[in-house]
Amino acid sequence: MTSVSRSAAADSAPPSRHALQALLASVLGYAMDGFDLLILGFMLPAIAADLHLTPAQSGALVTWTLAGAVAGGVVFGMLSDAFGRVRVLTWTILVFAVFTGMCALAQGYGDLLIYRTIAGIGLGGEFGIGMALVAEAWPARMRARVSSYVGLGWQLGVLAAALITPLLLPLIGWRGMFAVGLLPAVASFFVRRRVAEPALFTQRRAAAGRRDIPLKRLFDDARTARASLGVIILCSVQNFGYYGLMIWLPTYLSKTFGYSLTKSGLWTAVTVLGMALGIWLFGLAADRFGRKPAFLVYQFGAVAMVFVYSNLTSPAALLVGGAVMGVFVNGMLGGYGALISEIYPTEARATAQNVLFNIGRAVGGLGPVAVGALAARYSFAVALAFLASIYLLDVVATLFLIPEKRGAELD
Repeated sequence: MTSVSRSAAADSAPPSRHALQALLASVLGYAMDGFDLLILGFMLPAIAADLHLTPAQSGALVTWTLAGAVAGGVVFGMLSDAFGRVRVLTWTILVFAVFTGMCALAQGYGDLLIYRTIAGIGLGGEFGIGMALVAEAWPARMRARVSSYVGLGWQLGVLAAALITPLLLPLIGWRGMFAVGLLPAVASFFVRRRVAEPALFTQRRAAAGRRDIPLKRLFDDARTARASLGVIILCSVQNFGYYGLMIWLPTYLSKTFGYSLTKSGLWTAVTVLGMALGIWLFGLAADRFGRKPAFLVYQFGAVAMVFVYSNLTSPAALLVGGAVMGVFVNGMLGGYGALISEIYPTEARATAQNVLFNIGRAVGGLGPVAVGALAARYSFAVALAFLASIYLLDVVATLFLIPEKRGAELD
């Protein structure tokens, strides 16, 4: 058989047991990201009361968790390209689990802040490593689909935290909830013992001679540098819009329409479900029609729906409109794994996934600040209209900076 024939045969074959195990490990890893960040939000009032924290100190626990995640994304991404996807994914889960568990022993603000920051470092590596792992383990015809499943892991973690934390927190307290965070350590043993390194990675690693610093490969030449800039813009806009909406949406519903806490939470939950649906649909669309067409449809959809949502007033319209808005605003998360995996070579794939996405996450952290400032000076409607406009920057980046590589064989 020719190499082209072998590649076509491999792509048409059903997914292997290894591919399924790699997908499960990656979904669980990213689910822990979402679960951990949301339970921290639920627990902050109890932690602040028990340890006598100021509002600024409470906020710093979240800020430094995200800062740790950005640092961990860079470090663990490069380690994964050097030492292996499965091995380093195991390290990230262990770091996350151990230091989350140690938070249960915190005696004050100082040691709790240290534990949270180091736990964040573990969290930061899981997204990109998981995306690289499934991209290398699954056939090209399903690459966007399975990458979207990893993105859905976050939504599953958020949903689990929303359902479990209100039940467990009154029973075991915030220390008990952090102790529950040790459970992912068990998952690390499952990952290490059951999941094998992708054949593509082991082959490329065996064939490689001198190894360059993976970070340099993101800007190897003008075409790659242009694609890296485009991906940074896509990740930044999507994270900016996501955090800007999700942090302020309950407040918007409460202050503008007088919704109770329960009603605001329910309407926000429907938006989150719309986001999950959008991620799943994006993977299907990207595999069928291509990466760029899927991104462009979602970007124009985000522009339209955020603007439309800012002008809705009736409860039914806000409920349905929020779900549809969620589809477009966060559905693009389902496309990064396949897109980035196809642009960069195996020796820099996890680095690219983690570095580019975490740059976007860092920029996205400014979303709540910008929305809050605009809402205070003008109104929430104006702030939402501003969010709608930034997706036009995504459209320009997709048209002129992002290459279309659907179905491409990974380098």
